[in-house]
Amino acid sequence: MTPSYGLEGRAAVVTGASRGIGLAVAEALAGAGVRVCVSARDPDAVRSAAEQVGGIGLAGSVADGEHLAELTGLALRTFGRLDIVVNNAATNQPYGPLMDADPEHWREAFAVNVEAPLRLVQCAWRAWMGEHGGAVVNVCTEGAEHVGPRVGAYGTSKAALLHLTRQLAGELAPAVRVNSVSPGLVRTEMARFVWEDAEEELGASLPLGRIGRPEDVARAVVWLASDAARWITGADLLVDGGTRVRPAWTGAPVAAVQERLRLRTPDVQRPAG
Repeated sequence: MTPSYGLEGRAAVVTGASRGIGLAVAEALAGAGVRVCVSARDPDAVRSAAEQVGGIGLAGSVADGEHLAELTGLALRTFGRLDIVVNNAATNQPYGPLMDADPEHWREAFAVNVEAPLRLVQCAWRAWMGEHGGAVVNVCTEGAEHVGPRVGAYGTSKAALLHLTRQLAGELAPAVRVNSVSPGLVRTEMARFVWEDAEEELGASLPLGRIGRPEDVARAVVWLASDAARWITGADLLVDGGTRVRPAWTGAPVAAVQERLRLRTPDVQRPAG
């Protein structure tokens, strides 16, 4: 059972919440007493997720500013407040060497992974948080701190999101706390092309002995959104099973995940959000 951390009665919006980390976050927040509004692209998946967490939902792309405004308005009309924003929706396209990156797909990566989180926070700030306060948690990636084969657009956009997190933390304090979590390899559909057929091998290469699960990240998000973290802002919390210390731990000069990124191509070709 998710600890409450004093979150009962609060309201949240979670993007990219129809599966994986986003759905796990929505479930964990609901388990802590938060009323949740979920967003994702597929209408059927949104309905299913909303029913699963006992909340509400709205289908649409986070790259669409109108969708973000409607999402904020729906949460306020339904719950009468908006205390928490979790920016989880993301795309890993364009996938491949940056020298081959199509400009349109490159811009889409930043529209989904950087611009959309900013615009949703702007909506929440103007509608509720500026006057009443709140908490924002952005889902980044452990990979934003280093380079990797074929994930340059994703890593660069997530590195921008890390800086955006810190910038917003400074600008919105003290009313709103803004933090991020940076997962390592997690067992999600978006990352299936990395871990499929090698989950045990990849897990064994980590100090904590397994790859991540969506609920591992969800617990960290709930904690950062809660009063238990009320003196924390502008922070990035690694949830990576010890990925950063793996080379020293195992003696391996090259991460196994990076080798699989070099050799494999994801099946998912559109944004998760």
